[in-house]
Amino acid sequence: MSASTSDKHPGEDSRPTLDTDLGWAIRMVSSAFRRVATESVADLPGGARAYLVLVALADGEPPSQLALAKAVSLDRTVMTYLLDDLEAHHLVTRRPDPRDRRARQVLLTDTGRTRLAQVRDNLAAAEAELLADLDEHDAHHLRTLLARIARTAQNSADAPADSDC
Repeated sequence: MSASTSDKHPGEDSRPTLDTDLGWAIRMVSSAFRRVATESVADLPGGARAYLVLVALADGEPPSQLALAKAVSLDRTVMTYLLDDLEAHHLVTRRPDPRDRRARQVLLTDTGRTRLAQVRDNLAAAEAELLADLDEHDAHHLRTLLARIARTAQNSADAPADSDC
């Protein structure tokens, strides 16, 4: 009896199959995630991009607009328009950076924290459906590995500057 595809180690069989093709797997997961994420954040001004901004603002020292744009991989101009929209909906506020008055810090408002919690709940339910075939340990491990890969991709020279979630 031959080993299943998932039992094989890299290099054992060089024939490409969909089961072992990273591009196919990423495309399928990305497409499914984009669908559920888009539905989960649809009522948030700015959608998935806004969600990433709110998540980035939820913890820690308020970043400058430029640092925030880099953290979530958005173009500075796109970030400015997005923050204008989020500020108009009272989800964020901007203030001069006390260390550099030319820069603006971005802060999450109480309304923004409340909306973020609601969106996180919606997204968690959608993610649970997507990860239904994984136990809790495997789902955590997958998230950890994907975060590592995402950081590598973000730090690479050819990471897109305006990708969204």
